[in-house]
Amino acid sequence: MDILAYGESRSVKLQRFPLRKDNSLRAWDNADRFILQTCEEQELLSEDLRILIVNDSFGALSVALAGYQPYLWNDSLISLEALHHNLTLNNYSHDLISFIPGHEQPEGRFDLVLLKFPKSMVLWEDHLLKLRPHLHSGTKIISGGMIKHSPKTAFDLLGKCIGPTTTSLGWKKARLAFSDFDSSLECAERVDNVEYVIDKFKLTMTDGANLFSRGKLDMGTNLLLSNLPETQRQLRTADLGSGNGVVALALARLCPKADVFGIDESYQAVECANQNAIANGLEHVKFRVASGIGDMPQNSLDLIVCNPPFHQGQNVGDSLAWDFFTQAKRALDDRGELFIVGNRHLGYHIKLTRLFGECSVVASNAKFVVLRAVK
Repeated sequence: MDILAYGESRSVKLQRFPLRKDNSLRAWDNADRFILQTCEEQELLSEDLRILIVNDSFGALSVALAGYQPYLWNDSLISLEALHHNLTLNNYSHDLISFIPGHEQPEGRFDLVLLKFPKSMVLWEDHLLKLRPHLHSGTKIISGGMIKHSPKTAFDLLGKCIGPTTTSLGWKKARLAFSDFDSSLECAERVDNVEYVIDKFKLTMTDGANLFSRGKLDMGTNLLLSNLPETQRQLRTADLGSGNGVVALALARLCPKADVFGIDESYQAVECANQNAIANGLEHVKFRVASGIGDMPQNSLDLIVCNPPFHQGQNVGDSLAWDFFTQAKRALDDRGELFIVGNRHLGYHIKLTRLFGECSVVASNAKFVVLRAVK
């Protein structure tokens, strides 16, 4: 458990999600501390303010400001799960914070907006453009991040989409930006979706702002698509971390009698995937927001496909992938199969062999490998 201390003897207890016994990563960073201390020093907080918090990964800002009943706008279900856990950890009611999922818009205008820089600058621009209708001339807007994760583009987009922006000096490797809303700026309402076609599967895919490898197939997914199983059997099939739905929809083309569904923890991704299923005449393929399939009945699936995430926010690692692997083994029926693609250097075959007992290489290239594990 982490303690985030800030201001004059203030602190909150926090835990990073998903929960792990040996997690050495914190649930907050010094940009969170810097934002909270700046709000106190500049006396920006009062009970009559409407406060919006954006991209608060594990609830550090939201829990610290729970007494002001802020709104949290975030595209991650894992972030919502972390928020609720950390509110309980600090004896706060979940009702104190109103959560707005990433595919929805906030309502009304806000007096104070606190933002953390996301990894994706396309998502950042989309956030800022969608934020404009919810600002007024007196809105205080503070953005922040760790310096190594704060590209110049992030600050440039604040000036382009919000208005005049100044930056702080660095503090404990963090930096803040202070923006004034300029209602006269000529801006789009949001980032446009992008479309591309996958001829082999007769799929037309559309991607929103918060999609991995937006607007094109990444190399790993392309290799996985070329090595998916094809059958007329009636399979029960899941795609873990389904993104825009391309792997699940391709699988539905190859296995027309299969019952296929996908899960992703991004609200935007699931909305996009469901729209792609309808647009491609595959309405029977359903996608839902979930952080995993831990709630699936044991031995309930015949086939699972997965292009597992190798990072969570700015941190690289295989912890989320390992969660998917262990959940997959539990959910698969005897002789059920898991097909995954990953970077060769991650060594997934070692872990899958240890977990499943049987793992083979289906295909590989200079960078990626497709593996098949059998329960």
